[in-house]
Amino acid sequence: MSKRKIVTEPNPILRKKSDILETVNDETRKLLDDMLETMYAAPGIGLAGVQIGILKQLIVIDISKEPEKKNPLYLINPQITFKSKKTSTYEEGCLSLPGHFAEVERPTECIVKFIDYYGKKKEIKADGILSTCIQHEIDHLNGVLFIDYLSKLKKNMIIKKLIKQKKLADKIIL
Repeated sequence: MSKRKIVTEPNPILRKKSDILETVNDETRKLLDDMLETMYAAPGIGLAGVQIGILKQLIVIDISKEPEKKNPLYLINPQITFKSKKTSTYEEGCLSLPGHFAEVERPTECIVKFIDYYGKKKEIKADGILSTCIQHEIDHLNGVLFIDYLSKLKKNMIIKKLIKQKKLADKIIL
């Protein structure tokens, strides 16, 4: 496994739709392992392929709280087939928008069909933080960021701060 570089906003790749993955093989599993290592190191609870520059429908998630009790979830070509009418609000952050958080309202429950790490078709019903995380990561596969749910003013403020952060990071200090 190897840690990958996380793409940060503003970057046009984050606004692109990810392609369906045709085959699950050893190369796919290596990529998923790299994504998981990258997410844990960041640290985060979810990561989509596009966030490491791979425009394929790949997601890794682990909402477990204790590091020694890891419970990773691998979602390939995920499709939400149901969203509850009931909603909940969580303060969301994103590894592609480091240091920025905002409350986002999403459906409390969802059902998602996907292909797992071994190429098997699966379906799960998720609620709470897992539901929110799945929806957040699937948004990434469609070129949507959590800031897109905010007012134009809040969204623009966050983007301006991220641009400033990137410029500071690019400066060479002697």
